[in-house]
Amino acid sequence: MEKKVQIKTEMSEDRGGDSSQTEDRDNVEARLLELAKSHPEGISNDDIKQHMKEVPLPEITTVINKCLKNGTFDLFRTKDKLFYKYKDPSKKTVNKGADNEEKVVYKIIEEAGNKGIWIRDIRFKSNLNMTQLNKVLKSLETKKIIKAVKSVSASKKKVYMLYDLEPDNTVTGGAWYQDQDFESEFVDVLSQQCHRYLLQKWEDANKISGGPLLARNRSYATAGDVHKFISELGISKVSLSVEDIESILYTVVLDNNAERILATNGSYLYRAVNRFLPSHGLVKTTCGVCPVANRCADMGLINPKVCTYLSDWLNN
Repeated sequence: MEKKVQIKTEMSEDRGGDSSQTEDRDNVEARLLELAKSHPEGISNDDIKQHMKEVPLPEITTVINKCLKNGTFDLFRTKDKLFYKYKDPSKKTVNKGADNEEKVVYKIIEEAGNKGIWIRDIRFKSNLNMTQLNKVLKSLETKKIIKAVKSVSASKKKVYMLYDLEPDNTVTGGAWYQDQDFESEFVDVLSQQCHRYLLQKWEDANKISGGPLLARNRSYATAGDVHKFISELGISKVSLSVEDIESILYTVVLDNNAERILATNGSYLYRAVNRFLPSHGLVKTTCGVCPVANRCADMGLINPKVCTYLSDWLNN
């Protein structure tokens, strides 16, 4: 779409209708709206021609432009073909009065939701050149209809979304990122406090008489329990969800400071555990973790003299 969308150009074929059959404009608009409502996926110019053959082209063009201007229709393009989609008046957006390019771009960004969409994808879907697209995006940003958000996946990459949407965690990185920087110290503090809570619960459970099985069962905690503990501590300036705490608890499990089991209701339970004994020095050497150590010998293709793993380990 290298030029501004002109509805008249898109429907410039000969209609073959008699001008004497001109209908009342309000009636034409009512029929067109009913047609659009019956096709939620949108109607094309061909659909309009098929269902309203007797209506002259000027009447159709005038009504379509009116519907686009007052926001009754959304305009979008699919496979180089224009479609008009009826929009519920109760859900009209703030892009009234915008030109057709702005409405097309707005629709594309709206469909992307809170994950946003990259400018290259907007250009591909809208068929606008970069000059036109940058102008449209700047206009929509100035009107505070859309906003650009930097993505943590690429420091120089911005995605566009509706102005009032809260960006998805996949875009911002969630609570663990601040201005695209990973807050490693914050994560470490949370990890320590989560482990502290589990350890305290484990110690309290062992003080209760009733046998080891009862003590073990009482030492488990849910992510919700830990979330409540962290919230009451007040160590986080940002609001943390239970899912955020679950991700921290998983790191505690990976550090061998806790174990995780699946409860009958499908949720996870966490419990502090003693660290494993330190590994023997042999298993830290190249030979100790070599996947073909059982085939290594003085003679043959696999031997210490030609072992690149051993050479790299000795050099380092």
